[in-house]
Amino acid sequence: MNDCLFFGSNQKPKLIKNKSNRIKKPIQFKFENENENENENEKQIKQISSGYFSIIFLFKNGKAIEYLQNSNQNPSKIQIEENIQKVSVSDQNEAILTIEGNVFAKGKDINPNNQNEFINISSLIEDINDRIIEDIASGDSSIYLLTSNQNAYGIGSNKYCSLGFDSKTLKKTEKPILMMKNVSKIFSGNNSEHVFLLNSNQELFGCGDNEYDQLGLGESRKEYITKLTKIQNIPKGKIIDIQCGFAFSIMLIENENQNQNQNPKRKLYSCGNSGLNGLGKDENTHEFTEIKSSLFENDDNILDFSIGLNHTLVLTSKGKLIGFGCNDYIQLGTGDTYYQKFPIQIELPKLRFNEDISNYHVSCGYERSFLYYLPPFSNLEEDLIKLFRRKEFCDISFKTKNGEIIEAHKLILKYRLNQNQNQNEIEKLQEIISKKSIKESNQIFEMIYSNRIINPKLYSEIKEIINSNEKIEETMKRIYLNENEKDFIIERKEKQYKFPKLILIMRSELYRGMFLSVTEDKSNKVTDYSELSNKSFQIFEYWIYSNQIKDEIQITKEIINEIKIGIDYFQLNETNPNLFDLLIKKFNNQN
Repeated sequence: MNDCLFFGSNQKPKLIKNKSNRIKKPIQFKFENENENENENEKQIKQISSGYFSIIFLFKNGKAIEYLQNSNQNPSKIQIEENIQKVSVSDQNEAILTIEGNVFAKGKDINPNNQNEFINISSLIEDINDRIIEDIASGDSSIYLLTSNQNAYGIGSNKYCSLGFDSKTLKKTEKPILMMKNVSKIFSGNNSEHVFLLNSNQELFGCGDNEYDQLGLGESRKEYITKLTKIQNIPKGKIIDIQCGFAFSIMLIENENQNQNQNPKRKLYSCGNSGLNGLGKDENTHEFTEIKSSLFENDDNILDFSIGLNHTLVLTSKGKLIGFGCNDYIQLGTGDTYYQKFPIQIELPKLRFNEDISNYHVSCGYERSFLYYLPPFSNLEEDLIKLFRRKEFCDISFKTKNGEIIEAHKLILKYRLNQNQNQNEIEKLQEIISKKSIKESNQIFEMIYSNRIINPKLYSEIKEIINSNEKIEETMKRIYLNENEKDFIIERKEKQYKFPKLILIMRSELYRGMFLSVTEDKSNKVTDYSELSNKSFQIFEYWIYSNQIKDEIQITKEIINEIKIGIDYFQLNETNPNLFDLLIKKFNNQN
């Protein structure tokens, strides 16, 4: 199991049975009866989401377990056949997003007939072409869905107008209703009755409970905001995250940095009521204003933050855990129950991975807190499916038996399907799709995309057009030689190099973040790499496609040093063998 610290409320549910109801300072958390012989992926925590009545631990292998309110009950596995991508727990409901893009949820306002049973709420969206979900967020009694078409839906209670409608005309809904189109991100919180939606132009909208000015409207309007309203006077910079508490909100902004050798500075801004919770300041604010403290030094940066009902935790690049807010259950890990209106540093035990502090994450629940280490891993399957669902990358259409249209990316289909001069595999695929429902068709595409079996019956129908035995390197070499499949330009020293975006996504974290982000610049060229000589860049170019080094290249110590810099710049994914090991081996053989 990865490193995980726990502190705060140890009841409803009780996580550590032999400890008191309040864990005063951060201690190592381990699951009951943890089996050291388990597969490592079975124990690697990917995400923790915690409400008042339940806590869900999501693991790297796509499985999850749930602790419920009954303190005598051991955790139970969540029985969902699909691999889980994200979980979101609130006081009144739970939502689970699967890799396939389905959302399963439970709660009294979601499934009144059996509030303890998960149902597929994404399948209830009226527009059948809008049922693939990319992201989820839970408010106190509402669940929000962001579709692959960039549309935001809400389901659950609308008592506080948190679904963007007047509560007098809509009290609740058991089917997702469209709230807004052209949405890039959704933000809420497990104890909040308000929500924020960010559009592709970085314009922010909010609705719901604003009794404590937690929407940051720029003026004091202590009322329920019945429709999505644009938030004015947003601090300059890129909105990275917004989290919502009971009566406050905190926003993380990344400022533009003119110095390319430094990471952009991140700052926290808050709004709402300081008497009930931790704004990190001593006064109520009805618009987002900066949280200032000497603990946020100029050369320190914010890596992660999380908020619970009334408390906040912040993790910095220098390894400081900073907290403020309510501390009734010692959820700040200070050893006492004193409120902390201003940021304070929390004493931590020695961590096993101090040198990798950027891989730690904080997660706050109702009255509890976690700090856990998530080893970096590349989930290519999730990222490829995200790319498959992004319309701006799609350039080919398929029609299902009911006439619905599914759009896909021709390059990826060519990459996954057999291509020869005698047969057009894409036409064969269209013939199969024309006899399937949209759900079956989406399963087929995702099976092709991820090269895994979703349904044996569906797989048997298309196995002849999936070349599962072909080596990735051989396919990449073919693309390397085919200029028509290259759609991204890298310029260096007045020379242009063309790459397919798909290949760069597979090999480089730098480009994966660029192409899969909904807010990043979509320009088709990058101009930097002057530190690499022509020979070093040629090594990169060939290796990115083939995972090999050309035989005729003579390796020198200078090239090795340049490549080492380039690996960090490209953020190249680990492969077996990796580029640096191949270079060292080739250098030793040549000498």
